[in-house]
Amino acid sequence: RFSCRRSGGGLVQPGGSLRLSCSDSGRPFRSYAMGWFRQAPGKEREFVGTITWAGGVPYYADSMKGRLTISRDKNKNTGYLQMNSLKPEDTAVYYCAAGPSNSYSSSGYSHWGQGTLVTVSS
Repeated sequence: RFSCRRSGGGLVQPGGSLRLSCSDSGRPFRSYAMGWFRQAPGKEREFVGTITWAGGVPYYADSMKGRLTISRDKNKNTGYLQMNSLKPEDTAVYYCAAGPSNSYSSSGYSHWGQGTLVTVSS
């Protein structure tokens, strides 16, 4: 099963940065795409971005474009979500997922990580 990990603690100050990583316990990532989603308290799951695993082509949600970098390291079988200039409204549980296409919908992904909480607050 995928695991989604933070680079540091889950509490980040506004304007700060955080990197999330996602892997299947080091096993080869065999899906076409890795997607990233988030779910804030009381809200529906929201698309953040996705990356084509083979070619490393990222796609971003318009709402977060410019503050995100999605990448992957094929040698480490790990995907990354780098978030900068974080805002309190970025507080959410963040998920990674694997799927057969760069879908912007959560229904396009069949395997999900357990999620990790990111809190942006001063």
